[in-house]
Amino acid sequence: MKLPRLNPKQLNFVPDAEPVCSSDLSVLERFVNNSRKLLVLTGAGLSTESGIPDYRSEKVGLYARTNKRPMKYQEFISGELARQKYWARSFVGWPKFSSFQPNVCHWILVEWERVGKVNWLVTQNVDALHTKAGSHHVTELHGCLHRVLCLGCGDITARWDLQGQFAKMNHTWTVKSLSNQVAPDGDVMLSDQEVQNFQVPTCHKCGGTLKPDVVFFGDNVSKSTVDFVFQKVEECDSVLVAGSSLSVFSGYRFLHRAAELRKHIAIINIGETRADHLADVKINGRCGEILPQIRLNNG
Repeated sequence: MKLPRLNPKQLNFVPDAEPVCSSDLSVLERFVNNSRKLLVLTGAGLSTESGIPDYRSEKVGLYARTNKRPMKYQEFISGELARQKYWARSFVGWPKFSSFQPNVCHWILVEWERVGKVNWLVTQNVDALHTKAGSHHVTELHGCLHRVLCLGCGDITARWDLQGQFAKMNHTWTVKSLSNQVAPDGDVMLSDQEVQNFQVPTCHKCGGTLKPDVVFFGDNVSKSTVDFVFQKVEECDSVLVAGSSLSVFSGYRFLHRAAELRKHIAIINIGETRADHLADVKINGRCGEILPQIRLNNG
């Protein structure tokens, strides 16, 4: 498999990490090759290598660089002004956010799925990079920003369709903010004055409120999704975490369950994770450095 070259600019939001020693790589390679039904759980540490910032990384994460915080679910549903602010910021940031492409990690996981190594992949990311790369056995635990949900009738539409509606309704609306300064949730910072004249459409079917099809902070993953992932934990013989600190319970609970079931667990991440004490293998490093060096046994 020919892998794409890494653009150094894509590492702007990746924390510093020490090179990984060959003995650690050998241990991880043996872990992967011994797995027959591997469940992979990915987090923001995969997407940072595509140029998408994360929230919590030391020095380079959104929380470390700015005072910006993501809008919470209760704020979004509380009133039209909050939704106007959210969608105006999203409208400006969407062309940049939607242009991000998969990196070497995504392509490797596609290949592992193709040869039958990966039984299922669960991602905490909302950027659609796994599906862009071609993964099919994927659960988007926190949803996907490329879809829009009507809170009234449940209709799902493409985010690009909504972008067109925004453009038509706001053809005279302008901002000074730079659309390349995109946040992990796909938006940009705008002043209250800039967003006050932004027009937001409603559902074309029922006139209901439109929301990105993602799990906001303060919201919950649906029970059906949680139950499905727990089923995949039951089915697997091992779990590989790639690029997640597991600080959010929505992902950590699956590692806790895997440990209860005595599944083998490996973690690749820059820095500590909430589940380090559960792992059989823990490698402190960058996924894009480590995964390309793992060689699968034939058959």
